[in-house]
Amino acid sequence: MRIDSKLPKVGTTIFSVMSQLAAEHRAINLGQGFPDFDGPPELRNALVRAMAEGQNQYAPMPGVPALREQIARKTERLYGRKVDPGTEITVTSGATEALFAAIAAVVRSGDEVIVLDPCYDSYDPAIELNGGRAVHVPLDPVGFTPDWQRIRDAVTPKTRMILVNTPHNPCGSVFSAADLDELAELARAHDLIVLSDEVYEHIVFDGAAHQSVLRHAELATRSFVVSSFGKTYHCTGWKVGYCIAPRALSDEFRKVHQYLTFCTFTPAQWALADVLEHDPQHYLDLPAFYQAKRDHFRTLLEGSKFKLLPVGGAYFQVADYSALSDVDDLAFCEWLAREGGVAAIPLSAFYESPPPGQRLIRFCFAKSDATLQHAASRLKVL
Repeated sequence: MRIDSKLPKVGTTIFSVMSQLAAEHRAINLGQGFPDFDGPPELRNALVRAMAEGQNQYAPMPGVPALREQIARKTERLYGRKVDPGTEITVTSGATEALFAAIAAVVRSGDEVIVLDPCYDSYDPAIELNGGRAVHVPLDPVGFTPDWQRIRDAVTPKTRMILVNTPHNPCGSVFSAADLDELAELARAHDLIVLSDEVYEHIVFDGAAHQSVLRHAELATRSFVVSSFGKTYHCTGWKVGYCIAPRALSDEFRKVHQYLTFCTFTPAQWALADVLEHDPQHYLDLPAFYQAKRDHFRTLLEGSKFKLLPVGGAYFQVADYSALSDVDDLAFCEWLAREGGVAAIPLSAFYESPPPGQRLIRFCFAKSDATLQHAASRLKVL
């Protein structure tokens, strides 16, 4: 049988590759971005309770109403934006589904979507599968912030959407209020739809506020905003996310969602509604929780040959390894897993065209203190 692949350039994701390598060599896995600790016991208890109470059948297609109501309350509390839980919030099977559904809802054959490199690896395939073309614009190579003039220069009459990510995976940079103003000006001038990947919305450090596009009245009227309960509640395996968008965009989004997954794991939706209502302090405490892990990991690596880049949000540490090796980042990560006993992710995996000579890798510090200490002890002797 002859099959012409719709994604001929796509293979197994680098996250799976490095996790497999970590398992083969018993390396400490600081590569794939998942915690090695459980979410709050209140959440797990609420899940068991929901199942025991019979919440085990299909949920409504847009999500359990109680959960959408709690998302709406959280959104207004944090960002001052009132959203309608009935028409503007859709619960999805993870943020990756939400990103795909948003792209599929509005991107047509021949459309261009601006993405900012380095970027998460699901963006390109979703755009390509829906007939669009990803136009890659590099972030500033030092602070990984947007170069708005360069972005403006990339817009053409075919540009339909711009996809942004803050806090940023893999680099940990965060948008400022000025960035939102620049984004709004660009979207207004060219009538663009904005897709804002905000899955690390509750993980912003050093007293900064997360600059969600929902804070910006103009942007909120033309944006899909995607978030993830897996990142907030340390339960990535539950695959529960959501999308907030104005009704006209949500209507199109739900047309895709209903035939993609239809609905999301029902007991988890009830459990999340319960903890959002009764324990909002969890997400309010999350910045301090992960900032302590960031600072602990950076302290543990003092005296190593790694140069650690600044981290303003999310739970990843980018490190320059050029004092250790001049091989490319994939070869270095393979060597590090085999010989150094620690798995990381090469930053080139997030680029269409990596900058020549860049020697950067990504560690995940969403790990227990014991895991971080064990990993650091291996990294410091290199």
